[in-house]
Amino acid sequence: MLTKPDLDTTIKLWNGRDIPRLGMGCWAIGGPFYAGDTPLGWGDVDDNESIAAIDRAVALGISFFDTASNYGAGHSEEIVGRAIGNRDDIIIATKFGFATDEATKQATGAFADPAFIRQSVETSLRRLRRERIDLLQFHLNDFPLAQSDEVFETLGLLRETGKIDAFGWSTDYADRAARHAQRPGFVSVQHTMNVFEPADEIVSVIERHGLLSINRGPLAMGLLSGKFAADTAVGPKDVRGASLEWMVYFKDGRIAPEFAARLDAVRDLLMSGGRTLTQGALAWLWARSSRTFPIPGFRTVAQVEENAGALDKGALPNEVMREIDEVLGRA
Repeated sequence: MLTKPDLDTTIKLWNGRDIPRLGMGCWAIGGPFYAGDTPLGWGDVDDNESIAAIDRAVALGISFFDTASNYGAGHSEEIVGRAIGNRDDIIIATKFGFATDEATKQATGAFADPAFIRQSVETSLRRLRRERIDLLQFHLNDFPLAQSDEVFETLGLLRETGKIDAFGWSTDYADRAARHAQRPGFVSVQHTMNVFEPADEIVSVIERHGLLSINRGPLAMGLLSGKFAADTAVGPKDVRGASLEWMVYFKDGRIAPEFAARLDAVRDLLMSGGRTLTQGALAWLWARSSRTFPIPGFRTVAQVEENAGALDKGALPNEVMREIDEVLGRA
C-alpha cells in the first residue's frame, strides 16, 4: 500500500501566519514587455480574466501572490493592486532590480543602488495599492556577493521604517542564499525548482536556516501542464520562444526534445492518485521538502482551479518519489 509522507499542505510564514502551501505567480498576467525585440512576457492578456482568476484563487483559499516590478513593465503589479488592494489577509510578494519603461514596455537595465531600491519600493507600493510590501525580493540572480551587503542593509532599513515586512533573494545560487540567511528580516529564497531540477544545494541551505523555499518554474514554464505537444509552438510575444541562455525547457518556441523525453518517463507517476499532470508536479514539490512553496503561474480561472485542486490531494507518496528518482537517474 502506498503511504503518504508526513507533510501537510499548509506552511507557517515569518509573521506566524499559517497559509495554504501554494501561491500564485503573476508574471504571465503582466502581459507583453521586451528587451529590444526579445519578448520577456508570456503574450497578450485579458485583464478582466486575470482579475477574475485572482478573485477565484482567493475564494479557494489562496492567500499569497508573487509579482515583480518589471513584469509587464509594471502592469502585473497594477492588476494585483486592482484585484487585492490593501487587504491585510492576503500576502503580496514583489521583486526589484530590473527597470522598465511603462510607456514603451521596454527593459531599461538592472540596478541595485540604495536610491533605486527606495524608488522601486515607492513605485511598487503605488501600483499595488498597499501601505506596506509583505515580502520584497532582490531579483538579480547572480549579483556579486560582496556588493549584495549594501543591498540587504538597505532592505533592513526599509523594514525598520515599515515600508516592508520581510525580504529575500530570488537566486539559484546556494552561496547567495546563505550570505544573508541569518540577517534579521531575511526569510525566503525564490529559486527554480521542479521535478526536473531538484535544487539540492539551495534546498539544503534553506532547510538549515529555516527559510521559505519559494519555487518558481514549478511547472517548468508550462511543460508540466501537459498542454504542449512536440509540434506545439508558442506565440511571437511569448518569452518561451526567445533565444535566452536560461530557456532550457523550450527551444525555438517548442518543447526541447530532451525534456519531452523526461516528461514522458514520469508522466504516469506524477498523475498517480487521480492527479492531473499539473497537480502531480506540485505534489512532487511538497514531498521534496517541508519548506517548499510553489508559485505556479496562471492566466485563467481554469488554471487557478486546477492549481488549487492539488491541495486536496496533497504530497506525492514516498514510494512514487523514489520511482521518479529512479526513472530520472537520481536514485
